[in-house]
Amino acid sequence: MHDKPVTRVEIDGDIATIVFDRPEKRNAMNDALIEALDDFFSHPPEGVNAVILTGEGGHFCSGLDLAEHEHRSPEETVYHSRNWHRVADLIEFGGLPVISALTGAVIGGGLEIATSTHVRIAEPSVRFQLPEGRRGIFVGGGATVRVGRILGADRMREMMLTGRSYGAEDGLAYGLCHYSVGEGEALPMARDLARRIADNAPFSNYLMIQALSRIGDMSRSDGLFTESLAAAMSQTSEGAKEGLRAFLEKRTPKFR
Repeated sequence: MHDKPVTRVEIDGDIATIVFDRPEKRNAMNDALIEALDDFFSHPPEGVNAVILTGEGGHFCSGLDLAEHEHRSPEETVYHSRNWHRVADLIEFGGLPVISALTGAVIGGGLEIATSTHVRIAEPSVRFQLPEGRRGIFVGGGATVRVGRILGADRMREMMLTGRSYGAEDGLAYGLCHYSVGEGEALPMARDLARRIADNAPFSNYLMIQALSRIGDMSRSDGLFTESLAAAMSQTSEGAKEGLRAFLEKRTPKFR
């Protein structure tokens, strides 16, 4: 007898939706869930041009599944953490635009996964939280970089020390999400935005995903030079030619 899959993948045309499917656990993160994300983003289905992440049962992801947490040596813990980093990097830098439709708990590892996506939409039920301090542990799935660069080290430190949670409106103000919407509106909006993004020129999407956060890590002069290279690559591509033709012919571009 096989264990129930922890994710469900639904494909509609060129848009894939990955549903975290552990509602009885508020979609808590375990090794099987990380492995499912690894499998998908390592080998995305042919023809998929955008991805939506969401959670079944009213919650996105409530963080590390402490019931399945096993004691590891320091060395094993480093390897485990680095594997999470690798999978989060696959989401962020795999080349596919990823939109997250957020409801309920977006906590700990759930927030780490959410901040590896490119567009985040939050409903009123959302609670962003990093409660590791109350568990005697420290973040290990990339929060110090991804969440820290959104909030700044000072605000993230206070968030971790106090266990404070932010709702959708505060999350919007502080950058944890890009949109704050009404109940039941996150997934429909995610589908609309996925369609809009998937209709962009593929190489432009790829450059935006690959270049922008890396430029943020560079010095000013290195960043400006890298911008010039990205501009040159995109403006001489087939997508740019089609975009110009469509503009001159007063029609919607068809990049695929």
